[in-house]
Amino acid sequence: MLKVKRALISVSDKTGIEELAKTLNEFGVEILSTGGTAKRIKDLGIAVKDVSEYTGFPEMMNGRVKTLHPKIHGGLLAVRDDLAHMEQAKAHNISMIDMVVVNLYPFEKTVAREDVTLEEAIENIDIGGPSMLRSAAKNHRSVAVITNPSTYADIIKELKEKKGFLSEPTLRHLAVEVFRRTAEYDAAIYKFLCDTSKMRGEEKLNLSFVKVQDLRYGENPHQKAAFYRDASASEAGISNARQLQGKELSFNNIIDLNAAIEIVKEFDQPGASVIKHTNPCGAATASSLEDAYLNALDCDRLSAFGSIVGFNGNVDMRLAEVIMEEADFVECIIAPSFNAEAKDIFAKKKNLRLLEVPDFRKTSEREMDYKKVVAGLLVQDMDLKIVTQADLKAATKVQPTKEQIQSLLFAWKIVKHVKSNAIVLAQGTKTVGIGAGQMSRVDSTIIACRKAGERTKDSCLASDAFFPKPDAIEQAHKAGIKAIIQPGGSIADEKIIDACNKYGIAMVFTGIRHFKH
Repeated sequence: MLKVKRALISVSDKTGIEELAKTLNEFGVEILSTGGTAKRIKDLGIAVKDVSEYTGFPEMMNGRVKTLHPKIHGGLLAVRDDLAHMEQAKAHNISMIDMVVVNLYPFEKTVAREDVTLEEAIENIDIGGPSMLRSAAKNHRSVAVITNPSTYADIIKELKEKKGFLSEPTLRHLAVEVFRRTAEYDAAIYKFLCDTSKMRGEEKLNLSFVKVQDLRYGENPHQKAAFYRDASASEAGISNARQLQGKELSFNNIIDLNAAIEIVKEFDQPGASVIKHTNPCGAATASSLEDAYLNALDCDRLSAFGSIVGFNGNVDMRLAEVIMEEADFVECIIAPSFNAEAKDIFAKKKNLRLLEVPDFRKTSEREMDYKKVVAGLLVQDMDLKIVTQADLKAATKVQPTKEQIQSLLFAWKIVKHVKSNAIVLAQGTKTVGIGAGQMSRVDSTIIACRKAGERTKDSCLASDAFFPKPDAIEQAHKAGIKAIIQPGGSIADEKIIDACNKYGIAMVFTGIRHFKH
């Protein structure tokens, strides 16, 4: 058990600090503090000794040096039952510090800003804070070290129950939390500096993930699983979505929800996606979310049973009514927001999972994509390349019309979210047939055409990679497809172009591939 007699408090996040300071004061704890934290505590009428008064040195170098002093770290690191330590502490007038309450400069929040400068980021690298936390955590049998404001309530409760003492299990738990936080903090700094230095493939990759929740099981019931969030990422998406209602999310739900929201983030116009097993079975943009949803659903209603649905705008009462009327069975819905009337409508389906994505925006170029293999990790930039009309290279005698170009560019945005080999058929800005994950491109084309049925007539086709043979072009012609968008670059390009010219199909090259494995 540790009796807390002296505490050092220095926090950038002052949430809840008043109640903790009051509790410490009730037990006669002497409080050392700095800057704004000292002022906040003094305003409560509680006596505070400034760290600079305690050490005999002023804060200097714009606050960079204030707690880096032997009287601070000696008071934290001294082993209380080591006679030599205590004699040295007495000789140098070092008092013991029994509690440290420190949270760090908001580095992660600072570098999440799009306009952050390198100088701002560097100034928000905390040095004294992590140093004190690590010193206290190393000596946690004698020092309580607190870095997370969410733990204040439990500490206050235990102090009151044990009359100013803290137990050894609590001290150890707090120390573990500190080493987790400092590792996470250093990883965020490392990642930012690597990103700004354009370093890729560095010798060591340090990642820090925070558990969001345990899951009932993984992809299959016999697999244990949990969901973790990248501690250094600021991207709006499934990792920071709030569940508003419904059953607990499954492993597969989370993967599909990620696919649903990432598709609709591609568009400024009202957009909807309908997902099954990570692939879209329909996607569309329109003048309203209701129309976008109905168009996406109509692409493949059979596959949409038990689907995950994503939107890029607010879900209101009318859209909620449309979903409830039209959907045979929906597992989850993810969107930037839901209004109160929509929530009331969905509440009738208690198992339906609703997820709200705060601070919704397009994917940042800073984000990385990770793919796990056994005993290894593949790291790459996210596939964020945008192709515009100006990037298209007409390859055939027949030129695509203005309307076909719009449809081709829409299909091109969708095809990158479909597992390779991928074929997407579109009419306007809605999908009408999708062929996903086949071992041959012609099979994907056949599947997409089969799903589209008569809607293939005059449709546009997007292929995520080049055509190795003209067989898929022949299938497209039989189905009545009139325009194709594809990367180009095959040794068979001339044969592909000849086939399109033969059948009067317009084709454009992007020069960009969108494999997704």
